[in-house]
Amino acid sequence: MSDAAQPTAAEVRAAAEAVKTALDRHLAAVERRSGDDDPAVYEAFNQLAAAAEAYDELLYDRYDEVTPFEIPGGDGALPPYTGPEEPNALSVLIRRDYTVAQPKRLLAHAQRIEAADEGEPTQASSTVHGALGILFGEFEPDEIASRHKEFGLEEGDSTLWVTASDDPPEPGEWLEAPFEQVDPEQVVCRFDVSAVFDEDEDDLDEDEDEDEDEGEDDEDEEEEEEEEEDASGVGDAALDEDEDLDPLDTDR
Repeated sequence: MSDAAQPTAAEVRAAAEAVKTALDRHLAAVERRSGDDDPAVYEAFNQLAAAAEAYDELLYDRYDEVTPFEIPGGDGALPPYTGPEEPNALSVLIRRDYTVAQPKRLLAHAQRIEAADEGEPTQASSTVHGALGILFGEFEPDEIASRHKEFGLEEGDSTLWVTASDDPPEPGEWLEAPFEQVDPEQVVCRFDVSAVFDEDEDDLDEDEDEDEDEGEDDEDEEEEEEEEEDASGVGDAALDEDEDLDPLDTDR
């Protein structure tokens, strides 16, 4: 980077002050939080992450130095919230993935639903896609999520986004493309569930087990070395005693 494009020392100093301010705001939000999923804490977290990242970049550009902080982020990370402070409307976007683990169980449920409604099962309940249509037409998505095993389904990843806006959309405005008009900077909070998180925890547990095993192996080795030293010590003592004996008289 050329000298002309480098940030000034004052800009780096201002970015550092922004990090300090964001730290204070984050701590204050944590101290006042109303629960584990308090949106204010989430917002303060995002602001702190953005301020730390900006400072890290300016520090590197100006002084070729880095911070010891690991800045959260990635392809799936959300940018800092820039929506209205007091939103008048909100939208909840939910995606839940399932696999059809037991098709026969799913078909049996669909046939029972049809039998209760019409008396005789129709051809729709004899196919998996038809059975899914019947199931989701009968039950709310939250009920299916809580009873998915009963319906022969297995949970996959899921995510829930809450977005804020000043004005509610017009009726029918987004029905043709319900997820295309989402502004990531207006997402108030986001909650993800994935087996990937469980795998990460399992990896940590395995690492801890390996460390414990290594510690036990080291202890065993130390014990073996002590036993060998004790054994060798006994031999040396015996040899020392032998050395003190007078030599045999060969003429006897």
